Amino acid sequence: MSIFSVKNALVLGLLALSSSPVLAHSHHGHEDEEIVLTESKKAELLMKWEQEWSFSGVSTFAHMKPVKCLVEPDARYDIAIIGAPFDTAVSYRPGARFGPRAIRAASARQLPGTSFNARAGINPYLSWATLLDCGDIPITPFDNALASRQMYEAFLELGTRPVASSKNNQRPKLVTLGGDHSVALPALRALYQIYQKPITVLHFDAHLDTWNPVRYASYWLSEQSRFNHGSFFHIASSEGLISNTTSAHAGIRTRLTGVDDSDYTTPGTPEQGFMRIHADDIDDIGTRGVIDAIIERIGLDSEQPVYLSVDIDVLDPATAPGTGTPEPGGWTTREMIRILRGIEKLNVVGADIVEVSPSYDNVGETTALAAAQVAFEIITSMVKAGVEGPGEQLGGWYGRKDEL
Repeated sequence: MSIFSVKNALVLGLLALSSSPVLAHSHHGHEDEEIVLTESKKAELLMKWEQEWSFSGVSTFAHMKPVKCLVEPDARYDIAIIGAPFDTAVSYRPGARFGPRAIRAASARQLPGTSFNARAGINPYLSWATLLDCGDIPITPFDNALASRQMYEAFLELGTRPVASSKNNQRPKLVTLGGDHSVALPALRALYQIYQKPITVLHFDAHLDTWNPVRYASYWLSEQSRFNHGSFFHIASSEGLISNTTSAHAGIRTRLTGVDDSDYTTPGTPEQGFMRIHADDIDDIGTRGVIDAIIERIGLDSEQPVYLSVDIDVLDPATAPGTGTPEPGGWTTREMIRILRGIEKLNVVGADIVEVSPSYDNVGETTALAAAQVAFEIITSMVKAGVEGPGEQLGGWYGRKDEL
């Protein structure tokens, strides 16, 4: 048998490693020969070739198994990464459609075998949960109304699948890689349908994103122009998707419209449904104070779903320049990560990391790296909090078990 025949047979065997021993045939002018891939041979091949380096392999998030979940209805997962490469609702610098690709590339060092999270006391990639990279939603760049519908249907489809693990008594959770921030609106619409109640929103951002659409163009206004990355929470609030008593902004430092603070004080506006934590507040109360304020506002109610939305421009552009609407005076990456670690007990049912625009990033890709780390922290908290039942508590704070 030629070496090519042997290679072909081995490839066929590798494609069926999960099945019983494989019988492969080759036809290259020689008499048919059989190669039996025994269990020991499978183990040997896995030992030799299963390893990946951070710089090798297909670029999925944290080297997760890639599955096009939207066309694989039998795909099962507890937590899924889904890309939303959409940026035609942006008001300043476009380019976030390439955000999912950049964040995945920046997650390359998150190899499953070397991703034990010391602060949480678990490795989220080698724990109870099945995690998949479900690829990207194929979103049209030509019609924002259609794009919004595509995202909504995708989020609804993926969020209503049966979970993979018998330990998971909840619904599957999606971590969305954006894309501009408008992707949160179809995500909230889907979550509202799934949970049949208004969703608590924890929003990390330099901007309010509750603007009335007339802020951008009061004369040239259309139904489609209302859907943009600064007004999606306004729309979500008017549709009753957001809990008005538990939601919060954090990291806010935006300029307001007009000659007064009416964006903050006008009664009945969607903004009034959010508590505000300004970026400057961290100088006075520290990260611990920010954490305490968030938990006091939102609560640790296991029956109230929380959507965690992270605009990367919550970080200062000194460390995260690759974003669509940069605002000086933001938090550091370390401060943001510490806050995320402090809110791990919130009932987070879905999350996004948005507004990464790699064409404006620096050569060190610090924006994409920060976004990948934010995703890692969110996934860790989801895994840590996801197991229910007595005796199922996972991890702790730097190895110290939390009191039950």
